[in-house]
Amino acid sequence: MLSSVEILILSAIQGISEFLPVSSAAHFVVVSKYYAFTNQSLLIDICLHLGSLIAIIFYFRNDLFNFIKNKSFLIKILIGTIPIIPVGYILYQTGLIDQLRSLEVIGWMSLIFGIFLYVSDRSKITKKIDANFTNKSAIFIGLFQVLALIPGVSRSGVTITSGRLLGFNRFDSAKISFFLSIPTLAAASLLGIYNIYIEESTELNFLAIIAVIFSFIFSYITIALFLKFIKKFSLNIFIIYRIVLSLFILAIVYL
Repeated sequence: MLSSVEILILSAIQGISEFLPVSSAAHFVVVSKYYAFTNQSLLIDICLHLGSLIAIIFYFRNDLFNFIKNKSFLIKILIGTIPIIPVGYILYQTGLIDQLRSLEVIGWMSLIFGIFLYVSDRSKITKKIDANFTNKSAIFIGLFQVLALIPGVSRSGVTITSGRLLGFNRFDSAKISFFLSIPTLAAASLLGIYNIYIEESTELNFLAIIAVIFSFIFSYITIALFLKFIKKFSLNIFIIYRIVLSLFILAIVYL
């Protein structure tokens, strides 16, 4: 069983890397390379994602409440989520996702999509989320989000990249990315709960509750600080970090 310290570490990785344009898979791999975690249960995985889901819903609670009045925006978010759900389900249920979960793939994907993020962040700002986020925009970003199923790509990174390519500013691109994460995280949590139900092997415990709480705290702080940061600065610091991390991972693979 995982210890409280291990839960804290996993919550920090989940909460921070889920919403920053860096790869959570890369961080889990690097940390696991130097620290052997006790067997991690499916329940803990679900609780970590659940904490992030609660955090983003709570942070954007006013926006989500407004969606009740502006159902068209909600529909666009759901449209943007459609591509990743069936593809993700197939990859996970068939085990194909495990074949992609290698250091080599994670290293190269983190590097390539880090460079891609750099290129997209040079795009001119021509659109605003309130006036120009259309069904076509949602589908375009949603298709990019499917690429996040490849370990090392980063869901946040690739959706922000696609938003910038469309001409949205960094803040609006991040908001779209965060809104798209809500149904995605919800789907992942529901799939996990379903698998637990099928296995009939897990029951709620204290560490699971701690995982939700820690993940919520790290996720909420990350969302708040990241949105403040990108109002004033570019994404260069995250791009440089990704490149350095990916080169470190590739060095482990080839050296």
